[in-house]
Amino acid sequence: MIKILCVGKIKEKYLIDMISDYEKRISKYHKIQIIEVKDNNIDSEAVELEKHLLNNDYKIALAIEGNKLDSINFAKKINNIFNYYSNITFIIGGSSGISEKIKEKVNYKMSFSDFTFPHGLFRAILLEQIYRAFKINNNETYHNEY
Repeated sequence: MIKILCVGKIKEKYLIDMISDYEKRISKYHKIQIIEVKDNNIDSEAVELEKHLLNNDYKIALAIEGNKLDSINFAKKINNIFNYYSNITFIIGGSSGISEKIKEKVNYKMSFSDFTFPHGLFRAILLEQIYRAFKINNNETYHNEY
């Protein structure tokens, strides 16, 4: 299963629609779950996020200081993780980022850019890249960027 663990609720209809669309697309390949915790201060968010971090899951924090991958290597990483783990949990922080306490508990830190994105928009971007990874791993055409 792929879990998207994120801080805050999405309010904008266009983002809700985009997220829902990619969630539906991904579900054709793999089970997916989005877990939202309340937007608060970084320490309170850490307590709530920690409740959903399971020892047997491969945990990826989305953090600006993390490693950058292109789409092909991201697809390979997902494929390799599923050789050893049943679940991948992606963690998207709130407006203050992700607590160091949470970052210490993850297997991998990944960055999509040196830019900072609104977390709702980033959720959609992450889902699109997960969908793209499944298309790549299944040798299916999806745009022509790989």
